[in-house]
Amino acid sequence: MISGSNLSDKGVTVVLGTQWGDEGKGKLVDILAQEADICARCAGGNNAGHTIYVDGIKYYFHLLPSGLINPKCTSIIGSGVVIHLPSFFAEIEELKEKGLQTEGRIFVSDRAHLVFDFHQIVDGLKEVELGNASIGTTKKGIGPAYSSKASRSGLRVHHLSNLQSFEQKFRKLVENRRKRYGYFEYDVEAEIARYKQYATRLKPFIIDSVLYMHKHINMRQKILVEGANALMLDLDFGTYPFVTSSNTTIGGVLTGLGIPSSKIDKVIGVVKAYTTRVGGGPFPTELLDATGELLQRVGAEYGATTGRKRRCGWLDLVVLKYSTLINGYTSINLTKLDVLTNLPEIKIATAYLLNGKPLESFPADLDELENIDVCYETLPGWETDISKCRHFKDLPINAQRYVKKIEEYLNVPIEWIGVGMEREDMIDLKLEQSF
Repeated sequence: MISGSNLSDKGVTVVLGTQWGDEGKGKLVDILAQEADICARCAGGNNAGHTIYVDGIKYYFHLLPSGLINPKCTSIIGSGVVIHLPSFFAEIEELKEKGLQTEGRIFVSDRAHLVFDFHQIVDGLKEVELGNASIGTTKKGIGPAYSSKASRSGLRVHHLSNLQSFEQKFRKLVENRRKRYGYFEYDVEAEIARYKQYATRLKPFIIDSVLYMHKHINMRQKILVEGANALMLDLDFGTYPFVTSSNTTIGGVLTGLGIPSSKIDKVIGVVKAYTTRVGGGPFPTELLDATGELLQRVGAEYGATTGRKRRCGWLDLVVLKYSTLINGYTSINLTKLDVLTNLPEIKIATAYLLNGKPLESFPADLDELENIDVCYETLPGWETDISKCRHFKDLPINAQRYVKKIEEYLNVPIEWIGVGMEREDMIDLKLEQSF
């Protein structure tokens, strides 16, 4: 059994991705949410993809917080999230079809920005425009929606309360995008009519999320924040421009939910036992060989949102050290350790060299990153199936050494180890006395 005591009762608990996303955050959020009163999303949109396995049922979450699986947990979509309403309602219906009742448990910030279908069209046009330098986005319209937000021309949830004003602003927004990208096929009238219907349908979900969050924080309720994407995809600190369009860091939690840092008690970094990445961009430890293919196959490395194959490589401690520096993780959840089983040896990146000299941190300049040499430490693998292990001492000694190497390098305690897909396939190290 997993201990619910891992969720802070002193303040907000945050779960963040440490690498390039797809670390398995949804599983930990699902476990922690069993004890949570509130689970909140703070950034991104339906470009996120969290897959959770419970009692043989596979649940996909994109825009909605994974905490919805707990029938007693309320979910909040904060002001930092951009919302595509057709996807929002479709996701609710998909969960209902799997027997998950969400009525009265989902609320949306009145300050959250809206993603429209034309944003998705523009997303594709931008990728074509970039040609060989394309970012490899999910084409969900997330970047263009954040661009509208940054240019102060976007529309927010509360704009749906005045449909006459909404219609005027919407027409102007589409007109401006057509001036920028040229005329593109898009039925403006049909979209306006559809959003008039959405305005009525969405009304029961809308709240002032800032007041709501602070009210429940002051009530000392257990609040869990579910991060989307990961640090290396952050708009400011990731491998720019091959990043998402939001702040995926601890900073995004503060601005996306309107809460101060003093209210955050725990920041949990989710680390995949190897590294994966979807789309374009640099990947220093990528394996373009049979080992990389094995990790992809055994780890079922396909994007939950796009279905695209994930690029795979060795664990990169340089990335994780940089990630820890920015987010200040208080503990780590190491996931998918079982995927490394049966490898004769496992490599871990421990340093970058540029012109023979070690770099102090992850470089900002991608041209510089292309010219680095990666230093690896090689550790012996293990052949024993670890999927049924529920205690650290049950792991093969070489698996234990691998875990300890990561913990020692980062100087952050590893609190959980994932050894399989199901909710129960997790070792809770907080309960261990020998580690």
